Amino acid sequence: MTRALNVPGIAYGGDYNPEQWPEEVWAEDMRLMAEAGVTMVSVNIFSWALLEPSEGTYDFSRLDRILDLLHAHGIAADLATPTAAPPAWFFVKHPEALPVDKDGRRLSYGSRQTFCPSSPAYREAALRMAGELAGRYADHPAVVMWHVHNEYGCHNAECYCDTSAEAFRGWLQDKYASLDALNHAWGTTFWSQWYYDWDQVLPPRATGAVPNPTHRLDWRRFCSDALLSLYEAERDVLREAAPQTPATTNFMVMYNFDALDYWRWAPELDIVSNDHYLQSADPESQIDIALSGDLVRSLAGGPWLLMEHSTGAVNWQPVNRAKTAGELRRNALSHVARGADGIAYFQWRAAKAGAEQWHSAMLPHAGTDSRIWRDVVQLGADLRALAEVRGATGTAEVAIVWDWNARWALELPSQPSGELHFQDLVRAWYEPLWRAGVAVDFVRPDADLSAYRLVLAPSLYLIDDAGAANLTGFAERGGTLAVGFHSGMVDADCHVRLGGYPGAFREALGVRTDELFPLLPGQTVALSDGTTGTLWSERVGLEGAEAVTSYTDGPLTGVPAVTRNAYGTGTAWYLATHPAPEALSGLLERIRVEAGVEPVRSAPAGVEAALRRGTEADYLFLINHTDQDAEVAVSPGASELLSGKPLVGGRVKVPAGDAVVVREPRVGTR
Repeated sequence: MTRALNVPGIAYGGDYNPEQWPEEVWAEDMRLMAEAGVTMVSVNIFSWALLEPSEGTYDFSRLDRILDLLHAHGIAADLATPTAAPPAWFFVKHPEALPVDKDGRRLSYGSRQTFCPSSPAYREAALRMAGELAGRYADHPAVVMWHVHNEYGCHNAECYCDTSAEAFRGWLQDKYASLDALNHAWGTTFWSQWYYDWDQVLPPRATGAVPNPTHRLDWRRFCSDALLSLYEAERDVLREAAPQTPATTNFMVMYNFDALDYWRWAPELDIVSNDHYLQSADPESQIDIALSGDLVRSLAGGPWLLMEHSTGAVNWQPVNRAKTAGELRRNALSHVARGADGIAYFQWRAAKAGAEQWHSAMLPHAGTDSRIWRDVVQLGADLRALAEVRGATGTAEVAIVWDWNARWALELPSQPSGELHFQDLVRAWYEPLWRAGVAVDFVRPDADLSAYRLVLAPSLYLIDDAGAANLTGFAERGGTLAVGFHSGMVDADCHVRLGGYPGAFREALGVRTDELFPLLPGQTVALSDGTTGTLWSERVGLEGAEAVTSYTDGPLTGVPAVTRNAYGTGTAWYLATHPAPEALSGLLERIRVEAGVEPVRSAPAGVEAALRRGTEADYLFLINHTDQDAEVAVSPGASELLSGKPLVGGRVKVPAGDAVVVREPRVGTR
C-alpha cells in the first residue's frame, strides 16, 4: 500500500508544543500560524508524562483539544508517539530499564531517551502508549501522519547493561548460528578471546586495552537493529489501527551522528524524514546542507521531509551562532532543492523554560517584531509559490558510495592513522562537485549503478565481496570508478584482505601496494604535478595502471600517487593520497569530464545550482552564497516562481545572498 502525505504543496511548519504554554496562548498560535502559512505541525513528541500520569491511567483531554483546534484552523497534525521521553514514574517502577554506559555506570532519568533499547519493560510501555494513541486518533481528521518516537539513538544508541548483553547474544546467535562461526568471524584466537559458551559473550564494555574490532563492529550493527526493532514495533501498532496513514521517524543525517545504519532503516519508513542542524564552526555550512539533502533523498529514493532544522541559533554547541541575513531562506530552499517536500523547524514557539530554552524557533522570544519572524512569514509565501515543485525528482549521473559499516570500521581504534574520518573524506570529494553544480546521488555498495556514468568511493575501508564485485563490475561494463586510499582493505568481518592493498579493488585498479605510509598531522608530501598530498601515502606498484602523478619527496619519491587503469570497457582511478583541496578539485574535474558528466547549469563561483525534474517542467534552484549579484543562463520560456515573473533575454539575476527558482518547460527528453 502506498501511504502518501495528504498535505498540499510543500508542507510547512514545525514542532508544536502547546502543553508548555497556558491554553489562552493557543488562539494566538493559530492566528500567527495562518499568518506564517503553516500547513502541518508535529505534536505530542514529549507528552508522555501528561498523557499517562500513572501507569494505565490516561488523560487525553488536552491532546483532544489541541488536535481539534488544529483541524478547525486547517492545520494538519503529524501525531507523535511520545516514547522518546518516558515519565519518572516508569523508571521508579522499572529502574532496570535505565541505560548503562560502557564503564558500568547506570544513568539516571531526568532528561530524554534515558532508557535501554533492549528493555522489555520499556518496549511494553511504549507499545501500550502507541496502542492507546492509535485507538483514539486513527480516524481524527487532523492526523495525516504518525511521527514514531523522536530521533532514535540521539542519546541512547548504546546500552551496556545485562539485558542488552542478553539481547546482543540473541542477535549474534541469529547471525552466526554457532560459536565456531562467531569465533572465526571475530578472529578470537588473537589475545585468547575464544568463546566456549554464549554466556561468555558480552558487549564491548570498557577494558584495559584495544577491543576486538569485529566485536565492536557487530555491536554497532546490533545497536542500530535494536532501535530499528522498536520503531517497527510501534509502527506496526499504528498501522494496524490506521493502515492508510503514513508513518515516519526523524533521521539525523548530520555531521556528528553515526549511530544508525539508515540504509537498513529507510525501507521501513513510509516517508523518509530528517533533522539537520548547522555546525556553527563550519565556515561553509551550506555544503553540509547540500550533502545531507542529497544523502537523505538517496535514502528515500525520491522526495523526503525536513522534520527539523533551526531558524537561528541552536543551544547544544560550544558557541551557538545566529544566522546571518538571508541565511534562513537560503538554508530552507537548499533543502527543497535537494528533494525536500516539506520544511519544518524545531520549534514553533521558543521555550521560556527547560533544556532548550535558548534554541531558536519560528516565533522567537522577541515575538513578531523580529527578523526571524519576518523571515518565517516570507518563507511561508515562498513555499506556497513552489507548490508545483512537490514530487519532482533529482537528475544525477554521479554517485558517491556511502556505507555505515565502512564508517564504523574505519573509525575503530588501532588504524594505521587516527586522522581518517569518514565524513571528512566524503565531504572533501563532494565539495568540488557541489561547487561545480554537478548533481550527486549517494548509493550503498550493492546498489544498481546503471543510471550513473561516474561512481566515487572516497572511503570504503570495509567492503563485502558482493559490494566490491558490484563496484568493479560497474567499471568493467564501461563506467568510470574512482577509489580513495585505504579502501577495500577489509571484508565484512573486518578481516584484512591478504595479498596486497587495496585488497578488493586491486585487480580493477591495476595496482598493488605492499606498505602504507600514513602522514603525521600537518605533514604533506609533494606531487609531480606541483601539488601536495595530505593524510596518507603508500608504496604503490603498477600492475597494468598508468601513473597520473607521483610522489617527489620523502621515502616514496618516484612512486605513483594517483593512477588510472583501463578495466574492461571502463576506467578505474586510484587516489593513494589525499590531494590538497585545489588539487583534488582539479583531479575530480578531469575524471568527471572524461566520464561525460556535465553540471546541471554553469553558474558563477558561490552560486549553488540544483535541479529537480517534474513531469512537465524542470525546476532550477539558484542560491547565491556571495555578497555579489550574479546572472545565470536559463532556457527560453522560463519563469521565476518566487516572484511569478517571466524571464526575458535568456538570463536570470540572482541577487547577493538570495535565491531564485526557475521553471523551465521540458524540451524533448531533456
